Amino acid sequence: MKKNKSKKRILITGGAGFIGSNLVKVLIEQGHEVIVMDNLYSSTKRNLQNYFRMWNFEFIRHDVNLPFTIEVDEIYHLACPASPIYYQKDPVFTIKTSFYGALNVLDNAKRTGARVLLASTSEVYGNPAIHPQTEQYWGNVNPIGVRSCYDEGKRAAETLFSDYHREYGVDIRIARIFNTYGPGMCENDGRVVSNFIMQGLQGNPLTIYGEGQHTRSFCYVDDLVKGLIGLMAYPEYPGPVNLGNPSEISVKDLALKITQLIGLSIQMKMMPLPSDDPARRKPDISLANQLLGWCPDISIEEGLERTIRYFRETFS
Repeated sequence: MKKNKSKKRILITGGAGFIGSNLVKVLIEQGHEVIVMDNLYSSTKRNLQNYFRMWNFEFIRHDVNLPFTIEVDEIYHLACPASPIYYQKDPVFTIKTSFYGALNVLDNAKRTGARVLLASTSEVYGNPAIHPQTEQYWGNVNPIGVRSCYDEGKRAAETLFSDYHREYGVDIRIARIFNTYGPGMCENDGRVVSNFIMQGLQGNPLTIYGEGQHTRSFCYVDDLVKGLIGLMAYPEYPGPVNLGNPSEISVKDLALKITQLIGLSIQMKMMPLPSDDPARRKPDISLANQLLGWCPDISIEEGLERTIRYFRETFS
């Protein structure tokens, strides 16, 4: 029997996490054979509970800091603590995971001929001096700050991916992911959307850092997953590609939207702004639109409604 070339064997490192588990869902539905590798440092098997008895799903508990060999067609490399609470909990582990994880994934891709996508981050732009951020911008990053383990770790991972591509011909893709939210988020990951929703559902004041005027651009996870799959399918390496929602909103306005959707009167608790927290963050997604025909479809209101429903059903 000939193998169906449209169905692939795909490895997702960090696949038990928020974005990874949503990616698993789509790839499983498309009929691919999906292998998740995760050490569960900042993720949970709960996100994968619907797949363990499926013929085309496999879970491997393994730390990407350690070498491995798995024969696959594609690798989505998502493994790394991605929220401030987790990546600042053990910063040495975070930067080791960023570098050694990328190294081991690339070595596996080199041995097996797999195409490999790096889930990089908008944090490579640091506190940006240009707005919105394009892929040509080199960033404004503090190399010795409390966020540097993640920011510089991802920059190092991008360097390693680029060098493996140039030196060994490894077939790479690099996605620079901006703020993403949706079902599958942890209730205690320290991200602003999950913080606000949990505080609102519990009837607590929403914690605002600074004056709440700093801005973010929030992309619903279904839109992001479409972008990741589209980038992986693109026939050649186009360089790093921004994936995010260019609709900018202040943190204070986000808090207002969430309390309105939950049905509460707004209460805020003002706290000092964390060190190195960017004032503005907004992607220029012209390249993704041009190459992949990709742009987000789901509005912030619709995405928040779905996310609040998930949090009510999962954590209430």
